[in-house]
Amino acid sequence: MTAAGPARPGRLRGAAGALAAAALGVGAGQLAALVTGPGTGPVDAVAGRVVALSPPAVAEIATVGTGLGNRATVVTGVLVVAAAAVAAAGALSGRSDRPGTAGLAVLGLLGVLAGGTATGGGPLDVLPAVVALVVAVTAFRRLHRLAARIPAGPVLPDARPLRDSLTRRRFLRAAGLAGAGGIAAAAGAGVLAPRLPSGRIGPAREALTARLRALAAAGRIPPAPPVPAGAAFPGGTAFATPVADFYRIDTALRVPAVDPAGWTLRVHGMVGRELLLDLDDLLARPLVERWVTLSCVSNEVGGDLVSTTRFTGVELAPLLAAAVPDPAADQVFSTSVDGWTAGSPSSLVLDPAAGALLAVAMDGEALPVEHGFPVRIVVPGLYGYVSATKWVTDIELTTFAARADYWRVRGWAPPGPTETASRIDSPTPYARVPAGRVVVTGAAWAVPRGISRVEVGVGDPAAGGWVDAELGPVPAEGATWRMWRAELDLPAGGHTVRCRATDDAGTVQTGQRRSPLPGAATGWPERPVTAV
Repeated sequence: MTAAGPARPGRLRGAAGALAAAALGVGAGQLAALVTGPGTGPVDAVAGRVVALSPPAVAEIATVGTGLGNRATVVTGVLVVAAAAVAAAGALSGRSDRPGTAGLAVLGLLGVLAGGTATGGGPLDVLPAVVALVVAVTAFRRLHRLAARIPAGPVLPDARPLRDSLTRRRFLRAAGLAGAGGIAAAAGAGVLAPRLPSGRIGPAREALTARLRALAAAGRIPPAPPVPAGAAFPGGTAFATPVADFYRIDTALRVPAVDPAGWTLRVHGMVGRELLLDLDDLLARPLVERWVTLSCVSNEVGGDLVSTTRFTGVELAPLLAAAVPDPAADQVFSTSVDGWTAGSPSSLVLDPAAGALLAVAMDGEALPVEHGFPVRIVVPGLYGYVSATKWVTDIELTTFAARADYWRVRGWAPPGPTETASRIDSPTPYARVPAGRVVVTGAAWAVPRGISRVEVGVGDPAAGGWVDAELGPVPAEGATWRMWRAELDLPAGGHTVRCRATDDAGTVQTGQRRSPLPGAATGWPERPVTAV
């Protein structure tokens, strides 16, 4: 008698082979996205289209989760659904690899379609999905052929158990290497992506940066005041946030890659005359450089969704004034190339003293792609959800009654001034510090009002005991945060350190706790520490 001959891979081996091949394909696609730019990987492209095509309630769950911009929610969902589909197709691949091949091909073509139809994309943006498709299909067909050599029936005495065992091991090793290689490639791409130029947009960013530096050298961009000595304290946060660390909150799962050569801005709606500007038109206008602190409405009490940098751009108020706005237009409604919208009070944006900008640079360099390259809106004193439109391409003068922006449709409050807020930077939470004199540092902000006082205390706030903190100087009064430092006497034991700020208008930061939804968190930041 002989052993049962090769028949077909079992369902488990078929599913495992398909999943391993898919992982390898995704990893290869994510590596290819290092060339084409951020957000063009196959998973990001499909996830972005899922959000774009979903009803508002579904899109909110996908992009908000426990906070604005929680990309992990939708990406995880896409991966789970895709893995289930791939495993099912692989399990159906018996004597033929056609079901698994077809399943992988369909998913790959969906990635190609998503990459090719994404707003602000280009022809090369389909490359990562094409690479993923080709690699996944090729890997699956080879794994299927290898699995098909494993006998489907029992091994009989005159068979070659050693050969069969080696074949099984070869399949398991090949599938394992493919899956692990794909995961490692995807992880490596995630680590490398922030460190590399932004794909095809990289040269355009470099060219714009060089152009802006030439304008600055020619005196066309008056520099912002330098950061005064002593603006930050030892052990605390630096006054200027490095661009790489500047907080990013948006709904763009796939970051738009906008070619500045084709960028335009349309100003229309309730205006006396419409405007259509390209980047050359914008840069021909007077440019300014300003220190600005931006904060996110979803920032928790004492959170880190607040950053400060020098923005370079064109003042928005005189530009919009050239369009002759109707006095009845109470909303400046701005739209990104990916369809995201924000509604800002025209009374603020049209006020030259408010300092709203069409920004083109951060810290002396063209905006990073993730922060709105080539042009974004910056409005000091407003939270980003109602003002900070990245990749802006359209501004409409209208009314709040006529149009509701992206987040107002989803239940967030109409635009309001930023809260007077503060945070503790050191000691770190649950730190063990030497008993006695303890240094506490932090930051406070109330744009555009400015900070006049910060108090720090321990124990029961109703019992008093607040200590006035030392305040650092700032380069632009009101427009930025202010660093502070205080010393407390802490005896041995556990303590809760808290702080509160007072703005230049005399408003004291409220101790009443409120969650961010629907319009900014409030309360005093607290930091548990143990003195030993």
